[in-house]
Formats: sequence, C-alpha cells, structure tokens
Amino acid sequence: MKIDKALEAIEALGDNHVATSATNPLRKDAFKLSDSEKIALIKEDVKHIMETLGLDLTDDSLSGTPQRVAKMFVNEIFSGLHPDKKPNASTFENSYKYGEMLVEKNITVYSTCEHHLLPIVGRAHVAYISNGTVVGLSKMNRIVDYYAKRPQVQERMTMQIVQDLQEILGTKDVACVIDAKHLCVNSRGIRDIESSTVTSEFGGKFKDNSVRREFLDYIKLDTTF
Repeated sequence: MKIDKALEAIEALGDNHVATSATNPLRKDAFKLSDSEKIALIKEDVKHIMETLGLDLTDDSLSGTPQRVAKMFVNEIFSGLHPDKKPNASTFENSYKYGEMLVEKNITVYSTCEHHLLPIVGRAHVAYISNGTVVGLSKMNRIVDYYAKRPQVQERMTMQIVQDLQEILGTKDVACVIDAKHLCVNSRGIRDIESSTVTSEFGGKFKDNSVRREFLDYIKLDTTF
C-alpha cells in the first residue's frame, strides 16, 4: 500500500518542477561512504542500467562508461552536495569605500535537474551592495558553481546563492537572477528547444523597485569585447 501511494505521488508530480525543500534533501548518512566507495557502487548501478537496456558492455566504446559516469557523478556534476567542497569565501574590508552596487553577470551555470537528472544550462547574475565588507569576484562564481553542482531545482539554487552571500557579506542587500534552459523540457517531454526559465531572489535594498531596476539594467549592458 505504501509503495502504491508513493508511485501515485510520483505520477501526480509528473513533469512539474516542484521543490519540496529549500535545502537539498539529503539523508543523515549521506557522507558516511568515501568518494571512492560511492564511485564503486555507482559504477555497478550504471552497469546494471546499461545491461538492462540491452547494451553490450564488452564493446570497446561502452566498456568504460560505467566507471566514467560514476566518477563524473561523484567528482564533478554532483560534487556540490558535499559540504567539504564549499569554496572558502574570504572577505575584505571595503577600504576604498565603494558604496554602489557591484554586479557579477553572465556567470556560467551547469547544473542538473533533480527530477530527470538532465542538464540545466544558463547564466547567473549576482549583485550586492557592501555594508563595509567585500568578497573576491571569483568567489561569487565559485559559490554559484558550488550550488549548481548537485541535483537541483532552479528556484532553490537561486535562493541558496543569495542566502550564502548574505551570510558571507553580513548584509541582506544581495540579489540573483538565473536564466537557464532545462533539457528535461528542451530534449524530452514537450521538447520545446526555445524556452528558458528565469528565477530571481532579491534581498534587502534590492526589494526597492528603483534598486532592482538598476540591477536589471546592468544585466542588459552589452559586454562583448
């Protein structure tokens, strides 16, 4: 009966991108196994999937695929699940007293939809207004990449980036906009290759319409060199 109800819930979800939590749902024992142990187990699971599909894993082209996929899952596209991989974002005193908005735009986003495990590809635009503390520009890119490298829902990822930078900088005045294509929409299901998804999170002063508009205008600037 419990299995039937669980299957009904999954069917009801369908292709809807619904986040059940503001944090990534992880078990308490998520990091009990080492990375090498996880790779060994995932390798066997991928092998089983491929064999179930009828693929011949003795073929030279396919024989190494289970190992490659397992290493990719653990070391690359889902590495952001592990808290030890979180980038060290050192802050500095705003000694030059720059009091205007700082915008880091067109940050590349490579993530993975948690509903179909297909890629999410797009751009993030992040901004903050210093209250006396600044953070290195590259650290903003690394924070985006950290939260992207996990099975994700775009809305959650946008919120996580803002919340993390708010904590690092000690200010609510942080904003993020992400525009991304979801291959679970573009390559399967409705197969709409033109559509993209835009999410935003505005904190502190960015909730003011004029400040928000200034940020959105910066995003539109042509920065082709």
